[in-house]
Amino acid sequence: MTERSAFGQDTAMPHPDLADLAESWLVHLRAERKSPATLRIYRAGVKAYLAWCEENGQPAILDRNLLAAFTADLLDQGAEPATAQARHLAVRRFARWLHAEGELAEDPLAGMRPPKLDSKVIPVLSDDELRRLVKACEGRTLRDRRDEALVRLMLETGLRAGEAVALRVEDLDVLGGTLLVRRGKGGHGRLVPFSAQTARALDRYLRLRRSHALAAEPNLWLGEHSSPPRLRRPVPSAPQTRSGGRDPEVQPAHVAPYRREQVAGRRRQRRRFDGGRRVAAPRHDRQVRGGDQGQPGGRGGSRAGAGRALAARTPVRALR
Repeated sequence: MTERSAFGQDTAMPHPDLADLAESWLVHLRAERKSPATLRIYRAGVKAYLAWCEENGQPAILDRNLLAAFTADLLDQGAEPATAQARHLAVRRFARWLHAEGELAEDPLAGMRPPKLDSKVIPVLSDDELRRLVKACEGRTLRDRRDEALVRLMLETGLRAGEAVALRVEDLDVLGGTLLVRRGKGGHGRLVPFSAQTARALDRYLRLRRSHALAAEPNLWLGEHSSPPRLRRPVPSAPQTRSGGRDPEVQPAHVAPYRREQVAGRRRQRRRFDGGRRVAAPRHDRQVRGGDQGQPGGRGGSRAGAGRALAARTPVRALR
């Protein structure tokens, strides 16, 4: 018995249940020690493809014409070429695994090409903007010391956001001026040098960190209270000054705001645990500055977001 898709290709029946097998595929990927980010991308790609098949009345099968139509539809709907390429590759690698596991007699998607990517011109901060970014973090509180150390570290070394957030205290050699990235892109670790100015900023932060309630935690970056570091997607917005006003000299596309719905959610939670009374948001919950490609320390890291968003594209330099 065969089934013909709307694009005219015959497929043998019965066809394996792709939704169930996708979970088995993820189990195998975890066994291969693929990164959590890779797992999310692969899961999202297969899930999006199966959802598209259902929405368009197509059978949930691996078909060259269906995958081509799915990819074209993503681009037509305004998806970035990189997103369409990631979805396309996820489905192709899923098909390759199914063939290797004997679930399919052959790989029906072998040899397909993903969409080409455009070469984008990425804007970078000027030297003056970088100095003002570091100056905005000046202060003597834990948050100030942490943000300055993090911004200096990322601007100087070009660490990826995930690499910076994953740092542990034991990964730093402040005296030697190096840090250990345990697992970078592709699962590769490396030693990264940093300057004496960045070492001084890290030392100032580490001295204050010793008196933190969670000083025994292995994570390098701590919030003012207790939140662990997290990464969040950026939402374009103009950055703000310490007083809360807009900074007209820094372009809005470089940073993203602290999301208001998350702040509101924490306020509601505090009211529930405080007898229903209104509780003013503490200082670390207020929108003081643009953030956030990923906030170290959770609540108090919005200022460092601008540095993280551009660190990988900023020339290596020691900021004095």
